[in-house]
Order: sequence, then C-alpha cells, then structure tokens
Amino acid sequence: MTDVKISQGQKLALDLGPLLAFFVANWQLGLLWATAVLMAATFVSLAISYYLTRKINKFALVGAVFVGLFGAITLYLQDPWYLKLKVTLIEGFFAFILLAGLYFKRIFLKDMMGSAIEMPDDAWRTLTIRWAVFFAAMGIVNIVIWNFFSTEVWVAFKAFGLLICTLVFALANAPFMAKYIKD
Repeated sequence: MTDVKISQGQKLALDLGPLLAFFVANWQLGLLWATAVLMAATFVSLAISYYLTRKINKFALVGAVFVGLFGAITLYLQDPWYLKLKVTLIEGFFAFILLAGLYFKRIFLKDMMGSAIEMPDDAWRTLTIRWAVFFAAMGIVNIVIWNFFSTEVWVAFKAFGLLICTLVFALANAPFMAKYIKD
C-alpha cells in the first residue's frame, strides 16, 4: 500500500474516537472499564492511522505510550488516581520537551509545522514558550479538577475540556502567527 493522506475528518475521528469511547464507557460501565476501553481504542486508532498513512504521529505515539502505561497501572492497582495523574504527566512532558528544545537550540514546533507554516525563529520561540506554558497550565488544571470535582466532571474535562481548551488556545494564537507568517 502506498502512502495515503487522510482527510481532516478522518484524522479528527481517529483522534477523538478513543476519547469518545472512554466517555461513553465511563458513563455506561464505570471508570475502570472505561480505562480498558480507552487503552484498546487508542491502540486501534494508532493502528488504523498507521495502516492508512504508513506513518506514526509522534504526539499520538507518546499519548498511546502514556495511556498504555498508566492505564495498565490503573487496572492492575484498581486505582483511577494513576489514570488521572497521566493527564498531568503528559501535559508536563510536552511542556518540558518544548522548553528543553529551546534550551538546546531546537524549536520542536517549527520542526513539526515548519513545512506548512514559515515564520522567523523568534516568532517560533515565542509560540513555543506559549505552548509550553499552556501545557503546564492544563496539567495544573487537571490536578485541580480531579481533586475538587467528581470523577464524572473529570472524565468530561479529559474527554472534551482539554480538547476545547486546546482549540481555543490555538485560535487565540492565530493573530500572533498571522503577523509573522511569511508569504
């Protein structure tokens, strides 16, 4: 099979499918069963994406590793705390990677998006810092939600809230990027 480009709709379905399955499974079966469903759906989504494109998205792979590891710990210990912790750790991991890249003179956002968007390195550095702070903030918000709200609220935040916050943050950065994008 040759490399195939998937549509935005297909990519969205592959990205959101496991989260939606997790949300529904939690609603119908409880958090521990939902964890198993999330693990399986994440693996299936990654496999389908690879089958269609012959590529593995690095962010999706890192997410799948975290889901597999912390999902397994959650199921083994029968303690959802580890699944809740996973969100904060992955957000912190992304923040750390972006900032470490800057420290070592690598702009990972540019590496990922540079072929689609051309901006000066100073703009990429600013954008990288913004995203790193955003990821760190989402990790902290996750801690607040899991500690002060019900599990159902946390599941809704994990399944939908993080995505909505990310989309809003990306849109909020669009004017900044538009100012620096080269024709």
